[in-house]
Amino acid sequence: RRALDQEACFRALAACQQAGVSSPLVTPCRTLHVATQLRNVKETRQHTEEEVGAFTKLIEAMGFTGPLKYNKWKIKIAALRMYTCCVERINYDEFFEKCTLPDTLNSWFLVAQLHVWMCLVRMRQEGREGKYMCRYIVHSMWEDVEQRSKIMGIDAIHRKEAMKAMTETFYAAIFGYDEGILSDDCVLAAALWRNLFNRQCEDPRQLELMVEYIRKQMQYIDALDGDDLLLTGEVKWRPLVEENAQSILKVVKPTYNDAGL
Repeated sequence: RRALDQEACFRALAACQQAGVSSPLVTPCRTLHVATQLRNVKETRQHTEEEVGAFTKLIEAMGFTGPLKYNKWKIKIAALRMYTCCVERINYDEFFEKCTLPDTLNSWFLVAQLHVWMCLVRMRQEGREGKYMCRYIVHSMWEDVEQRSKIMGIDAIHRKEAMKAMTETFYAAIFGYDEGILSDDCVLAAALWRNLFNRQCEDPRQLELMVEYIRKQMQYIDALDGDDLLLTGEVKWRPLVEENAQSILKVVKPTYNDAGL
């Protein structure tokens, strides 16, 4: 099954445009190189529910975190590193150009949150440790966003308003992307149109490019070892546009010492 065929792309854009965007001149989408079998969250390995004791259940019901397989500080450090990978290993200028996004803090945030979401999807598969790590990935993101807004000279009042709007945008996007990754490409394209493109995309090729990017990226990071991710947080991203389209290969495992460094 193709990751996103032309018919699905046009249907998604047409459905989106019915919400209020005028019909553009549609040009044929480019041919994609995709794997013969699509792997997504529904098809990835599922971890069995962990057996936890009554005491652990009690303290977690009270809002505390029970004992984990790895040291909590190691997981926190790995979470910060994983968020850093979402910021420093992405060519934002390329995303702005290919997706026709303005070079603003908000556009940066929309691209960053997309990659943070992909990390959250992957780490939620790693049981209680993964969920604990997810909390600190998101925590790192909000701290970074606030620091960037301060550096840009945004005053406290407008910064508070912007943070509130970004928070609402983030959780709405998470819901939409989750629905899209568990559904077909049409649903994922619609989620991208609403969230990443802010309902302003008139080129189906841009939606096609981003759906292909998410599908291949999720397949790629799903091949990473869960324990390595919990201890290192190292994620290397596939390029937005492949120079030489090929099947996604399993990456080399990262190394780490006893301190998780």
